[in-house]
Amino acid sequence: MSVKDEVIKLIQDLPDNATVEDILYKLYARAKIDEGINELDAGKGLTHGEAMDKIKTWLN
Repeated sequence: MSVKDEVIKLIQDLPDNATVEDILYKLYARAKIDEGINELDAGKGLTHGEAMDKIKTWLN
């Protein structure tokens, strides 16, 4: 399925009273999820333990 087809399906799956803002949010969220998956596939992710260690430094 092409990106265009995926976007059309995403919009069609929204309720009829969806706003332009709703559509933009869905597109933004989808783009960010895809970006994260691509980073994980490229080995750029953190383990759970590494993430927790990073969060601990933020809270101190």
